[in-house]
Order: sequence, then structure tokens, then C-alpha cells
Amino acid sequence: MIVEHAELAIEAGREEEFEAAFAQARKVISQAGGFQWVELLRGVERPAVYLLLVGWESVEAHNVGFRGSAAFARWRELIGPFFASPPDVEHFGVLGERFTG
Repeated sequence: MIVEHAELAIEAGREEEFEAAFAQARKVISQAGGFQWVELLRGVERPAVYLLLVGWESVEAHNVGFRGSAAFARWRELIGPFFASPPDVEHFGVLGERFTG
């Protein structure tokens, strides 16, 4: 499994609209092949910045499968209008189970 890490800068003042649109968009991404889970976090110091984390079976499932699909077009249609700048996206490999102490 890999984790997509995307920093999303949202136009100031549109955060609530973005969050409502994301509630719809997560249903779209959840139907993608190779999708495992999605989490959205909001910045504390920078409340117009969000951290999107998505678990994928592989980088290819994200970059080829999802990004090459009609579902990706719908995903961007829902949340893209709120972006203040293009998202900064990277992929990370999971090294082990989440440690909770």
C-alpha cells in the first residue's frame, strides 16, 4: 500500500463550500480501483490549507487508474474550483502498522 499526500490550498473564505463539496467527492474517489481509504485534515495555523491522505494499492492505481478515469474528472469538477493553486502531491510507502502506544 502507498499513501498519497496532497496539500490543498483553498481560496480564502471558501473553506466551508470546499468541505461540503469534498463530502460528495469522497464518494467518487471511493469507487476507484485500488482505493483503500481517504482522510482530510484542515490546517490549524493555515485554515485555508488542507492535507489530503489517500490509501492506494499502488502508485499506478492512483496515477494511471484513477487519474485516467472519468471518476477523476468528476472529482476535480467537484473540488477543483476551490483550489487557490495546484495541489502538491507526493506518494509515500507504508513501513509498518500505525503505532498507538
